[in-house]
Amino acid sequence: MQSTDSAVPAVDYSRVFNQAIDRLHAEGRYRVFIDILRNKGMFPNARCFAGHNGPKPITVWCSNDYLAMGQHPKVVAAMEEALHDVGAGSGGTRNIGGNTHYHIELEHELADLHGKEGALLFTSGYVSNEATLSTLAKIMPGCIIYSDELNHASMIAGIRNAGCEKRVFRHNDLAHLEELLAADDPSVPKLIAFESVYSMDADIAPIAEICDLADKYNALTYLDEVHAVGMYGARGGGISEREDVAHRLTIIEGTLGKAFGVMGGYITADQVIIDVIRSYAPGFIFTTSLSPVLVAGALASVKHLKASRAERDGQQAAAEQLKALMADAGLPVMQSTTHIVPLMVGDPVKAKKISDVLLAEYGVYVQPINYPTVPRGTERLRFTPGPAHNEAMMRELVDALVEIWGRLELRRAA
Repeated sequence: MQSTDSAVPAVDYSRVFNQAIDRLHAEGRYRVFIDILRNKGMFPNARCFAGHNGPKPITVWCSNDYLAMGQHPKVVAAMEEALHDVGAGSGGTRNIGGNTHYHIELEHELADLHGKEGALLFTSGYVSNEATLSTLAKIMPGCIIYSDELNHASMIAGIRNAGCEKRVFRHNDLAHLEELLAADDPSVPKLIAFESVYSMDADIAPIAEICDLADKYNALTYLDEVHAVGMYGARGGGISEREDVAHRLTIIEGTLGKAFGVMGGYITADQVIIDVIRSYAPGFIFTTSLSPVLVAGALASVKHLKASRAERDGQQAAAEQLKALMADAGLPVMQSTTHIVPLMVGDPVKAKKISDVLLAEYGVYVQPINYPTVPRGTERLRFTPGPAHNEAMMRELVDALVEIWGRLELRRAA
């Protein structure tokens, strides 16, 4: 029987957990989840329930449903039809009861969207990155993954879980990437992992030039297009479609939860690679598949955006207008060639304060973006204007920001 030493103090678990939360409060990084409901067919209008005597009307400025496809009549109708046709859930993993005709049809549409032989659905973009990257490296002994320093947390998790050698190259720095590639053994497998649109800085990767380096050093390429699918290219295939380089990429990964407005993630690639991930990735094999209701909605969204440019054009116009209005008002809007409009604050407590005031006093919802999502000292507000954000909404937003900037004595743009 094991003896206990009364002189050794017991672990105060409650204290440990409370201290962890207290640190977040002290650093201004404690996250508060807003209590809202969107108004069907009226996005970006919503109702906020937090701190009010009943719901208060608000305008949403930070949704990743960039094109409001989550509200589109075709998407809603497709989901309702599937619900009444097959019911709510999928019934299990893809291997055990959870594979439906909806899943197969959506994978065909996604493969076609990116010009690849096959596609594979996952429950989220995070899971598709983590499962695919970790599995690829394990399949290729000795593999080295070259990762852009600003890659998403899901890509970092996948690379870490792969247990392989990794090299982190400076953001979009081709010279540094080549330096790393050239220094390694030419005979070992190599994979370059990067994104097309980086959602916090709103810049774009030099995809063609990275493909050139991949060709030169016999490396595979893995492109995360989650913030670009649906948004760019003639059919919404992303930056790789817009720049006509999709055929040069080994794997293109995307999401169904942003511009497509529903939920889920996916990869597209040659059929053999798809089969390898389908057969070896635990994050795919052991997870209940997406509900066919969600898949039906995503399928309708992908099909619609392949044929319609109206949503993309409206969103791009709105983003350019908001950037111009912010710049004219002297607000520190970050330079961007994409649909994302970041406004630099540089302090986590003040970023949270601005967000709180906007919601409480102006009915404007935008979340602060703090560490670890962005480096310390670069805290910001991230606006995602969509095709339904009109000029009146934008001017009201800018006027509110100017007032708050003055109230908090924040630095204006030079």
